[in-house]
This record gives sequence, C-alpha cells and structure tokens, in this order.
Amino acid sequence: MNTSVVSPGRAGLILLLTGQMLPLIDTSITNVALDSITHSLHATATELELIVALYGVAFAVCLALGSKLGDNLGRRRLFMWGVASFGLASLLCGMAGNIEQLLAARIVQGAGAALIMPQILATLHVTLKGTAHAKAISLFGGIGGIAFIVGQMGGGWLVSADIAGLGWRNAFFINVPICLLVLALSRRYVPETRRDTPSRIDWPGTALLAAILCCLLFPMALGPQWHWSWPLKAALIAIIPLAYLMALNARKKEREGAHPLIPPRLMQLGSIRFGILIALLFFSVWSGFMFCMALTMQTGLGMAPWQSGNSFIALGVTYFISAWFAPRLIARYRTSTILLTGLAIQISGLLALIATFRIWGLENTALTLAPATGLVGYGQALIVNSFYRIGMRDIQPDDAGAASAILSTLQQAALGLGPAIFGAILLHALHSHHGDYAEAINLFLVVETVMMIVLALATLRLRHRLCLPVVKPCQAVK
Repeated sequence: MNTSVVSPGRAGLILLLTGQMLPLIDTSITNVALDSITHSLHATATELELIVALYGVAFAVCLALGSKLGDNLGRRRLFMWGVASFGLASLLCGMAGNIEQLLAARIVQGAGAALIMPQILATLHVTLKGTAHAKAISLFGGIGGIAFIVGQMGGGWLVSADIAGLGWRNAFFINVPICLLVLALSRRYVPETRRDTPSRIDWPGTALLAAILCCLLFPMALGPQWHWSWPLKAALIAIIPLAYLMALNARKKEREGAHPLIPPRLMQLGSIRFGILIALLFFSVWSGFMFCMALTMQTGLGMAPWQSGNSFIALGVTYFISAWFAPRLIARYRTSTILLTGLAIQISGLLALIATFRIWGLENTALTLAPATGLVGYGQALIVNSFYRIGMRDIQPDDAGAASAILSTLQQAALGLGPAIFGAILLHALHSHHGDYAEAINLFLVVETVMMIVLALATLRLRHRLCLPVVKPCQAVK
C-alpha cells in the first residue's frame, strides 16, 4: 500500500459505494428487461441466455486480473478506468441495433465491472482501521445486496415506464450519468493506494482461471437450452485438469518468490475458506431466488414487469434497515452470532414464503408476499455483512487486492451459477407438476432452506476454529 495512507472520508466512501452499485445493479436489472429485448431485437432463447452469461463470465474472469492491476498501478486509477469502461459499454448497450452489438457491449461492460469491484474492497481495507473499517466493510456488504434488489425493482419500473419510448434501453442508459458523476469526483475524494512493491502479473494463472470460469459458467448457463450436448459436458470435465495446472503454477511461483494470481497461502487461511463456503452456499441460492421469483411472478402470476419489481419492495426495505444497523450489531456481538441470526431469520422467511404459496397459490400479490419476503431480506443483509468481515479478517494490507479478488470472483461466479442451476430445478419442477408455478417455486424454496440449514450447521461447527466467537483475539473483527 502507499507509504502515506489517506482515509477516503465520507465523500470518498459514498463515491466508492456508488461505483460498487453500478455493476451489481446491472447484474439484476437485465433480468426484467429480457422480455422487452426479445421483442425489440428478435432475440432467441439462447441469445437471451448469452446476454446474462457473457456479462457474468467477463465479470468473473477479469476480477483477479483487475485486482492485480490495481495493486500495481494504483487502485483509484483502475477504479476510474473501470467506471469509464462500464459507462461507455452501458451507452453502447443502449444504442445496440442488433443482438450481436448488444452481446459485444455486454462483454465490455462485464470487464469494466471487474476493474471496479476489487479496488473498492481493497481500498477500504487498507485505508480504514477500527470502527471506521468495520462500518465501511458492513456498508460494502449491505450496499451490494441493496443494489441487487434495486436493480430488480428499478429495472421493472424503467422498462414499464418506457421513458422517451426507449423501453429496455433506459435500463442501460441510466448508468451513463452516474458514471460521469463518479469520474468527475473520484480524483478529488478517493485516495490512491497501491502495493509498496509492485509484482509481475501471473499471466499463466490468469489464463487458467479464465478457462476454468468459462468452462464452468458457460455450460451451466447454456446447458438446459442446448440439452447438455457433449461439448458442454467436456467443458465441465476439463475444469479438473485446469484447476490442477493452476494449483501447480501457483505453488511454483510462490516457491520462486513471485506473486501468483491466487496465492496458495491465502487459501490456507480458515477465514478465506469459510468465506468460500458462504459464497458457494449463499450467493448461488440468492441469485437463484431472485431469478426464480421474478420468473414465477411474471410468467406464473401474470404480473407486469413493474408489478414484479414492486413485489420486492418489502424485501428491499427490510434489507436496507438490516444493513443500516448491521455495523452496530457487529460492533456489539460476535460475528458468528450475527451470521447465525441472519440465517435463522432467512430460514424463517423461506418457511413463511412456502406457507404463503401453499395458501394463496397463483393468487398471490405483492401484499401477500410482503411479510415473508421482508423476513428473507432482513436475514440476507446480516449474512452478506458477515461474509465480507469473515473473509477479510486475517488479510494483511499487501494481500488486500488478492483476497478481495478471491472473494469477489467466487461471489460473482456463485451469482452467475444461481439462475442456471436453480432455474433448471424450477423448470424441472414445472414439468413434474404440469406447469403449476406455485408447486414449482415451493420445491425451489425447500432446496434453498436446506442449503441455509447446512450453512448454519457449518457455522456452528467451525466458529471456534475460526475464532469467530471472540472479538478481542481477532483484532480485525470489531
């Protein structure tokens, strides 16, 4: 990091968190615009899958590289490059005259998002200490969840409002003025930080990670549509030798005193490994939940996009309230207690949602769904806040970028996998229950509940080993 570290202050923190919201909102805002894109650009089902998949793959693939570039060239500089790239790509998405132009712009947009995200968490980690650090990390987690929900709600409103007759294009154009504002103020308010000793980029590791993520995310996104043809199965199998080669490359570079893309010593930390478990179990079902609920409400319950978006208002409000108070709770109670509390509340909300669909079925409205989704949202915010505090707990300043990349890459990969995996479960349930969306969504909710119970049991088993119950010995957990 820099020899003279300057706190970002309130204005810098707001700018960083605004930059964070951009790519996360776009992850979900596109879901509710897909139907309009279909009619406007005559997109096929496979092309719709690619609109989501290409963004997610480019985002996940470039995260680790973006982190390393930020460590070496300056995190504020890379943050601004990312915001500029994201804004330009958003403009190109909105101006796309055919599906090929939209897909190309989505790749650039995903790459820009990957330059933005690692710089934010790393900057907060190296410039803030004590209570300020705890609050900032909690806000980072809370804002991320709020952005995902705002994208779902705001996207439905923007598409339905059809401002200036632009329809779905407004879902992309809205990013442009925000990007310009962030760029205009970042140089003044966001401090520049970097590693004391720049390291060479691990190009073999970067290429192998990109290949692994492509072999994972593309088959999972396109598998159901392409009937799991043999190239997709071969890509999934190829993950095993690619991961082995990546591990060999990382160990070799570490022995030579170089800096691998994902240092094996970081993967030995209990906090990072537990963060990986949370990412795989929680974020995949979270994105799956938002996707399956949106599909159920629009196709099953016959809601318009804006009505579907309004159905997440209760979830968004309770998430915001929970995220707002989370830093105070984390300062007072054990991190593991906050995580377990969040899991308990979310599980209660999921069970209430199952009961709601049992009672109301396809007659559900935003009002009948509100009590259960409100519980789900409150619990989600506590889980997300705990994820970042646990994952970054043992990280030294020079490793902030690499650790941020590990957590962000896994989070993004899990978010990308969720709609593919759980969307397939929902479609299978629909086929089994003769098109009954109420029964199908309940099957998904049962699966999600079981996964949250597994995560709760893992937390109870591992919290003593991770030193999560005690605040003082683990100085980073305030």
